[in-house]
Amino acid sequence: MYPPLRGGKAGKKMEQLFSGFALITWKQIVMTGVGLTLIYLAIVKEYEPSLLLPMGFGTLLVNIPMTSALTHMVGGQMQHGALSILFEAGIANEMFPLLIFIAIGAMIDFTPLFQNPVTFIFGITAQAGIFLTMGLALLFGFDIKEAASIGIIGAADGPTSIYVSSKFAPHLLGPISVAAYSYMALVPVIQPPVIKLLTTPKERRIPMPYSEKAVPRTTKVLFPLGITLAAGMFAPASASLIGFLMFGNLLRESGVVDRLAKGAQNELANIVTILLGLAISATMTGERFIHPTTLLILAMGLVAFILDTAVGVLSAKAINIFRRQKLNPMIGAAGISAFPMSARLVQRLASAEDKHNFILMHAVGANVSGQIGSVLAGGLLLAFLA
Repeated sequence: MYPPLRGGKAGKKMEQLFSGFALITWKQIVMTGVGLTLIYLAIVKEYEPSLLLPMGFGTLLVNIPMTSALTHMVGGQMQHGALSILFEAGIANEMFPLLIFIAIGAMIDFTPLFQNPVTFIFGITAQAGIFLTMGLALLFGFDIKEAASIGIIGAADGPTSIYVSSKFAPHLLGPISVAAYSYMALVPVIQPPVIKLLTTPKERRIPMPYSEKAVPRTTKVLFPLGITLAAGMFAPASASLIGFLMFGNLLRESGVVDRLAKGAQNELANIVTILLGLAISATMTGERFIHPTTLLILAMGLVAFILDTAVGVLSAKAINIFRRQKLNPMIGAAGISAFPMSARLVQRLASAEDKHNFILMHAVGANVSGQIGSVLAGGLLLAFLA
């Protein structure tokens, strides 16, 4: 005879075995759906799969009732969860975003910027959406540091968004991270309508001759050193952000540590991206994520991306007023930090108007400038508000 399911040790064990089904809440069910959606976007749509896949799987883990992936009290004793430990070790102390910056710096070639320095302007102007959205967030009742964390979504730079929000509003880190990386992946969907609204077919056909003049190695080596010192002295709070980015670029351009540069581009980037995605998911529990504020943050993140694109295009059109050799205003949109998606998009739009029009390298110059601009914008927020 089998023992009864209720009563006795066997009944208690059966209750413990199926306790997850009894304790699950509707919020956890919804977040499980969110996790599955992120996994779908990563695998089927290939939207930022390197980050959305670990984030989505981690979201499943943290929304299991009494999950061992999170730290919580069990029988009066603290049980330390793996994802909580990762969060404390890599996000709370900002280590993972900074390590990612080394990898990004090692991947970036600033040659197109050196060959057409005017594109640096768009790396600055295209960050305007950060501050405009920050003002919008203040109007909706967020405090100044929460508003800064929401506005930084407009940097189109996931590590910068994570770094700033982990300092200013760690309770909003989940939706901010999802918004930042999701909208980066959706650049080909978000930017074209804005660009086409603000430009004419004639403007999109403007050719831009590209000079492939050689850039001295000395210039490439001195650039990350100069940017680090200048930005650090101007805004010391940005020293870590800009410093780690430029250190990665110095590994690339020095020419004496190829093994380290390739390791930063590959092994470091891959390992830290996995850990970063899993660590972020520690904040994506139903209780913390499902809130009207989350939808508002996602909406304002979209506004930030739209404003960045619009201001970048309009700034290029403003510069054209004073130039004899006109710029294709679409390159202004590439001033956001979503590298290299935005540059490729601009070239695709130019080719759609004139298949012989090649402006990719100019767009890349603006795009890599956006990497610097987004980090400087984050540093300024840290300097003024920390």
